[in-house]
Amino acid sequence: MTGKPQPSPKARTGVAGLDDILIGGLSPGHVYLLEGSPGTGKTTIALQFLLEGAKAGEAGLYITMSETEQELREGAASHGWALGDGVQVFELVPPENLLDDEHQQSLLYSSDLELGETTKAVFEAIDRAKPVRIVIDSLSEIRLLAQSSLRYRRQILAMKHYFAKQGATVLMLDDLTTDANDKTVHSLAHGVIRLEELTPTYGAERRRLRVIKYRGQSFRGGFHDFIIAEGGVQVFPRLISSEHRTGFARNVLTSGIGELDALLGGGIEQGSSTLVVGPSGSGKSLLTVQFAVAAALRGEKAALFIFDEELGLLIDRTKLMGIDLQALCASGNLFIEQVDAAELSPGEFTDRVRARVDRSGVKTVVVDGLNGYQAAMPEEQFLTLHIHELLQYLNRQGASTFLTVAQHGLVGDMKSPVDVTYLADTVILLRYFEAYGQVRRAISIIKKRFGSHENTIREIRIDSRGIAVGEPLTGFQGVLRGTPVFASHDRDRLLEDR
Repeated sequence: MTGKPQPSPKARTGVAGLDDILIGGLSPGHVYLLEGSPGTGKTTIALQFLLEGAKAGEAGLYITMSETEQELREGAASHGWALGDGVQVFELVPPENLLDDEHQQSLLYSSDLELGETTKAVFEAIDRAKPVRIVIDSLSEIRLLAQSSLRYRRQILAMKHYFAKQGATVLMLDDLTTDANDKTVHSLAHGVIRLEELTPTYGAERRRLRVIKYRGQSFRGGFHDFIIAEGGVQVFPRLISSEHRTGFARNVLTSGIGELDALLGGGIEQGSSTLVVGPSGSGKSLLTVQFAVAAALRGEKAALFIFDEELGLLIDRTKLMGIDLQALCASGNLFIEQVDAAELSPGEFTDRVRARVDRSGVKTVVVDGLNGYQAAMPEEQFLTLHIHELLQYLNRQGASTFLTVAQHGLVGDMKSPVDVTYLADTVILLRYFEAYGQVRRAISIIKKRFGSHENTIREIRIDSRGIAVGEPLTGFQGVLRGTPVFASHDRDRLLEDR
């Protein structure tokens, strides 16, 4: 019996994350199109593709028609790369006569002859170098020489047949400067990857890519964020939570505050998500930090991702409460990252969280807060989808997640800029209320999917001694509205000034 032929190992692109999207890389021996407007990272990805081949002992050839060899090498050097013997550069320059004004209109150098000479020069360079990987930069130059869509298609088809005989893996770049709507190469290429750049009204540009086509191969569809950093392009594959499932014991995690744990019915279940909602200054951040600190003191690993507050201020004010975040970080049990919403894409943020969970073993994750996360979203209507996938992934990894949302207003009716209460397993509500001439804070649990919880409202106080939770306020009506009515004398249940 003859077994099925084994597929050839894929040609890895060398771009972090892109090979994951392509399920291993590019199938060897085919022609691929990498398209995008100038500045989206095509040349950088192409160089990474050739350098990755050189590491595997595969000779590479970069044929440049739009950049000089010197510019190409300078661009590689900016990433710390040196194009050695494994990567050759062939700079295709026009005939000297074409640079002479007296000969530019000569019939001897018509577009037909220019196109033919260009193709001939490309083939001769390939015959000399015998490369396994080839980059053609860019198709816009060939499209200009062809002058018509029919001649352009015929030329690309001829090149494709030539490359097939060579058995090389070819990456053609198209900067879309001549005709962005020309899909000629889409039908001829084995795969098509499109790069895009988005410019928000405020903040850094956002880049994303999408695999439009990949014949006979599966791939991760949709848009994936990426950045161009020193060292090359980094792609952040879109998170698909259903692909990540692990087994774990659903233990109950405590906060270290007995009254708070009692309010929560004993604590928070591992592998669940908790949303803390309340107006500005009501204690949302410190409440979530309390759970992270309790985890770190138990010897577990926790991570704080701070959007809304300056990190130094958080460290200083928690130190006044007797919590030394810097010491916990030095112990290796606590990780704190300041997140700049204006500079970070949602895909990169998700990748940072995954890195802590997958590589550092973090089991308690705090995101403070979703208001800043929303600001990082170029398309806010998809925020809940991002959060849903992230929460599902963390839950399936056995990580407990704490999120905060600041509501508009201080007392009375308040609104949240984003409603994700239906996504969270537990929802903790914080409120201000006035009693006996003082502004006080109240805490209640309005939702808990796992187990039971108290339906009462308790007072919560935050001062130099930390967080204190009082007895249930059974004698008040209307605490959550901010203006309670005394149904009975309940002053004894309020926390005394200390």
